[in-house]
Amino acid sequence: MAKKDHHEEAIETASETLHRIFEGQDSGLGTQMADESSRYEALQNATFPKPKRTRLIAVANQKGGVGKTTSTVNLAAALAKYGAQVLVIDMDPQGNASTALGVPHASGDPSTYDVLEGRKPIQDVLSVCPDFPNLDVVPASIDLSGAELEVADLPNRNTLLKEALDLYLRQSDKHYDYVFIDCPPSLGLLVINAMCAVTEMLIPIQAEYYALEGLGQLINTIGLVQDHFNPVLLVSTMLVTMFDRRTLLSREVFNEVKGHYPNIVLDTTIPRSVKISEAPSFSQSVIAYDPRGLGAIAYSEAALEIAGRSQHVLDAIDARRK
Repeated sequence: MAKKDHHEEAIETASETLHRIFEGQDSGLGTQMADESSRYEALQNATFPKPKRTRLIAVANQKGGVGKTTSTVNLAAALAKYGAQVLVIDMDPQGNASTALGVPHASGDPSTYDVLEGRKPIQDVLSVCPDFPNLDVVPASIDLSGAELEVADLPNRNTLLKEALDLYLRQSDKHYDYVFIDCPPSLGLLVINAMCAVTEMLIPIQAEYYALEGLGQLINTIGLVQDHFNPVLLVSTMLVTMFDRRTLLSREVFNEVKGHYPNIVLDTTIPRSVKISEAPSFSQSVIAYDPRGLGAIAYSEAALEIAGRSQHVLDAIDARRK
């Protein structure tokens, strides 16, 4: 029998290599590496369906430190990485989303502030994320912190962003699959503007016992906006962040939140990760900074789940219009 050419032998995948190396060993590290590798490979082979029309999503939670901006940036970057055209609007005067996406946002730079004040249209303040050419960013700077007082007496103060965004989307030669708006950790005029400009809310929830504290207040505010300004607004997604699967506490909190909101809490959870925290200091999302790491994998899986729910969510929004 002819000897088999070694080139004809199947090349094993990275996960198979890791399983072979660590087989029979009680190695937590080996298991984790193999798990990450197989999940990464699964994502490369996954199809991220595009929504039939633009999904407009505000990411909000008035409780600080829950991964709000981190989730905005990394979900947007993951969707862009896997083929979607994405726009991120930074409505937080801290400008952390702008930092993480690598766009200039010093005081005086064209920003969301100019859009709300009516000085510039969105197309004149756009920047492109250097890591993903199909990810556009409307940056925010500390100047935005004065906007709430400056526009407070305008009759259309709650719909300034909606008017600017609607105009831009009508006139733009780009079709966006997703628009994400990163909100400040408050329930003020900037957040109201974001809620009026979108059709969906995404709420990140930290895996701790205070997770539901303040959530009722946020849901109440969303209800007021639905009643008075935006009747089609829908809480479409909740994402549990800073999840530690080793602890009973994280699992209990996830189960509690999932029990309250079974249809909108993603099955994917976002782990605590040094790389997720490090990435913004390099002006990058974790998707670009550490693409094969656990944080990037988790956010990519969450993005895939969001993409897969698009038809269901858009149908629910249409039902609210009737």
